[in-house]
Amino acid sequence: MAMKVGILGTGNIAPAYIKGCGEFPDDIRIVACADLIDEKARAFAEAVGIEPLSIQGLLNNHEIDLVINLTVPTAHAEVSRQIIDAGKHVYVEKPLALRREEGRALLEAAAGRGVRVGCAPDTFLGAGGQTARMVIDRGDIGEPVAAVSFMGYHGPESFHPNPAFFYQYGGGPMFDMGPYYLTTLVNLVGPFESISAMAKRSFETRTAQHESIRGQEVPVGVDTHIAGTALFANGVVASIITSFDLWSHHLPRIEIYGSKGSMLVPNPNIFGGDVQVWSLDQPEWQVVGPVGRSDLERGVGVADMARAIANQEPHRASGELAYHVLDVMQAFEESAESGELVRLSSHAERPPALA
Repeated sequence: MAMKVGILGTGNIAPAYIKGCGEFPDDIRIVACADLIDEKARAFAEAVGIEPLSIQGLLNNHEIDLVINLTVPTAHAEVSRQIIDAGKHVYVEKPLALRREEGRALLEAAAGRGVRVGCAPDTFLGAGGQTARMVIDRGDIGEPVAAVSFMGYHGPESFHPNPAFFYQYGGGPMFDMGPYYLTTLVNLVGPFESISAMAKRSFETRTAQHESIRGQEVPVGVDTHIAGTALFANGVVASIITSFDLWSHHLPRIEIYGSKGSMLVPNPNIFGGDVQVWSLDQPEWQVVGPVGRSDLERGVGVADMARAIANQEPHRASGELAYHVLDVMQAFEESAESGELVRLSSHAERPPALA
């Protein structure tokens, strides 16, 4: 029987979860939603055919076993804790929390209540991430020795109707887009060990371009260009940049370099894309035949979590993985501020590849 699921927070990303979760009717069924603004919840519920509830009504509903937390990043930890305290599993949009202590407290609270924590991103479960994982696992490029990861554009003020929170604490390119890239790197290479970084804030304000708020000035309260070097537990060294300061570039999103070849990894913010490999056996770039699905939307991680709960198995987009990514992101921040290398206190195993 499909697990009944509620959504808390009916903003821009909520429709993608409705569509994506709808791909897995045997595992999950979204039945209700709630929002801090009741009118938003009612309008969303009517549009997608689910039940609108108050926040407390959603938390008190005994038929709902899992709640997807789609609130703004600054509220993730507090709202997830409320869901856990209500005795429900929680799957939260990235990031898990804004500070290590918040993230750790969530995992400890969930363990105490016997419920699970899941967290976006789940894009690594699509064809792009799983094909790249297959290349690594079958040794097509040999043992990984180095990697690069670049995320850069000129910020969400160019298209987003509410860009302000991207430039407040908990936003910025690392906390906004970093989870996609860092989670993909853990999936392919393994856990991180230490971080050395530098950062800057290039512009004090941004000008909104979305038609609803065009011309409004957005104050910038976070670093918008973060560059650093990461050492993985297995000795792989990676150069990582996340930036809201680049108008354009020719950098790859992710490349993995192995002892006998190289791999170009597609955009980790989507579920598909071509994986390309250059190897000593075939010394020219070739597209690898994909495995998995590229037609997914947000929600595959929720479905995998529900299936794993039913089968009493670990789920892949786990709270532990998200906590490790949070630890890495905060380490970038701390290293840039102190000028010193930061060793990580967390560890996360590579999630199992999809069969």
